[in-house]
Amino acid sequence: MNQENSRKGSQNRILFAQRFTYILLSIILFLYGLIAVKNFLYPIAFGFLLAYLVYPIANWLEKNRLPRILANFITIIGALGILVGLALFGYSKLVPVAGELPELADTAVKNLSAMLANIGQYMGFEKSETKQIIQDQGAKFLESSGEYIQGIFSSTASTAVAIGLLPVYVFLFLYYRTKFAYFLLKIVPPSRKRETVAILREISKVAARYMGGVLIVVLILCIINSLGLWIIGMKYAIPLGIMSAVFNFIPYFGTLLGGLVPFMFAILVENNPGLGLRVILLFIIIQFVENNLLTPNIVGGNVKVNPFFIITGLVAASMIWGIPGMLLIVPFLAIIRIIFSHIDSMRPFAFLLGQEGTAKHSITFQKFKDLFSKKKTKKTN
Repeated sequence: MNQENSRKGSQNRILFAQRFTYILLSIILFLYGLIAVKNFLYPIAFGFLLAYLVYPIANWLEKNRLPRILANFITIIGALGILVGLALFGYSKLVPVAGELPELADTAVKNLSAMLANIGQYMGFEKSETKQIIQDQGAKFLESSGEYIQGIFSSTASTAVAIGLLPVYVFLFLYYRTKFAYFLLKIVPPSRKRETVAILREISKVAARYMGGVLIVVLILCIINSLGLWIIGMKYAIPLGIMSAVFNFIPYFGTLLGGLVPFMFAILVENNPGLGLRVILLFIIIQFVENNLLTPNIVGGNVKVNPFFIITGLVAASMIWGIPGMLLIVPFLAIIRIIFSHIDSMRPFAFLLGQEGTAKHSITFQKFKDLFSKKKTKKTN
């Protein structure tokens, strides 16, 4: 009896090891496939999300008796017009900085060399010699940076074609949306059809609100950053504010990365540590406002994915797809959470991905309203 139990136990362990090996191998092959065909996949993924963003407009036009092709065409042309207008506005604000970029870079090298030479003097190095070496190396770096930038543009030329296909992908997703939905309904069991329709509707709502929410947050931060930098006395406040706000397409890390741009400008170009300290304090405040008020209430309330998995997902996605992966991972985590929440065996994982269980610790506009209302009632009493 004991021998039979031990034999069954060893068989179970072997089966578990085999299953674990198959799962691990499948994950490795899946990740390798994502990396191998990323230039093909990520434009399709962007097209999928952008189609959800403009779907309400296209659907409204179609309901007003416009043919689907014409409704989709008008929607895409209108969206492209808005994006091009915003891009031209940002470009017009960045042109003054671009014109003075060589002079600013030369000033930054001189200030950096003087700073490091002063530090090196305390360590026993000759100040003038250290300063000259750093200036020479900085000049070489600036000369080679032009070739480096050209290399970046040449390496991304292949992906420019794929990105240029984005409007085509958006149009096709909008045009064939009912076909894709009917395909899913045909492959699921009849008992799951109603639930599948509910999943598709929820994904449509969350994806559209997330994409729109991120755009709203970035536009708000363009104003907040520019105004804040102008108040603390930063030169080129609007261009630097726009550049730092664009980084916020990357969740959580965007404000910190964007804050490095005006900080480095204050230290290296303006040579003003006091201004650099004011930049740090400003972006600490902006980081708090963005993470605790803007993103949770405009974007996070729709995504409903907890920050732990957003941050770990950002790191993993950057390792697989780079910057496109960091831009795509959050809405796809939200889609995965929605799908898991409708599958009984995966609901614990949906709970793990979601924000349930920590709602009482979050900061929302409603809590601020309740706090001020309580203070008013105490004063009246």
